Amino acid sequence: MVGSVPSVVFPAAPPAVSPSISSTSPVPFPRRPLGPDRPAESLRGWYENELGWPTVPGEPVRLRVGVLFDVLDVPAEAGHAARRHLAPGSPVAVRGDRMRLLVAAGSAEELPGILRWLEWDALPLDLTATGVGEVVEAPLPPGRFRSGTAVQGAAVWVRPPVGGCEFEASLPTMSALGDAGGAPDLVRLVDTLATHCHRARLRRACAQPLAFS
Repeated sequence: MVGSVPSVVFPAAPPAVSPSISSTSPVPFPRRPLGPDRPAESLRGWYENELGWPTVPGEPVRLRVGVLFDVLDVPAEAGHAARRHLAPGSPVAVRGDRMRLLVAAGSAEELPGILRWLEWDALPLDLTATGVGEVVEAPLPPGRFRSGTAVQGAAVWVRPPVGGCEFEASLPTMSALGDAGGAPDLVRLVDTLATHCHRARLRRACAQPLAFS
């Protein structure tokens, strides 16, 4: 029709854009909290940030030994018997039927000589030491990551460590020999551990059925 105004089609309005999102800059992913879904990062942070202990990269989280402490690994029965020789703040961890006792750095090198001096070196003992240049699995701190199959069989602290200079002062050491008011005595601790490791081995031997030809 002459004189009619042609219809005009306007484009649809663009969708509203959140003011916090820019179309020209990448949107960062939301930060994941350190919690049950990221136990390794949270565990590593607890050791490095709260305790100041060195760890090694990778999973599971492992601790560097020989820097702040060495580790004695014994049957839990022997470890429980020897705990009277530990200071109240000396850390203790368990994994299954094994117990780990933290001792002063350098103690692993001293262990063979101590066993010889105590005349335990000729007997097979279920007593091992981890020292400089080695690593151990990081035990779980109390009250964290206790649920789920991911932690079944993991080492846990039964006497957790604390930060500060009191930690190293609580560890059994050779220098404490004869010092009633200082750190716990490493020699007495090793003697007790060796005694109970030997008794446990004898009980296991006696419990074995006799073999008849």
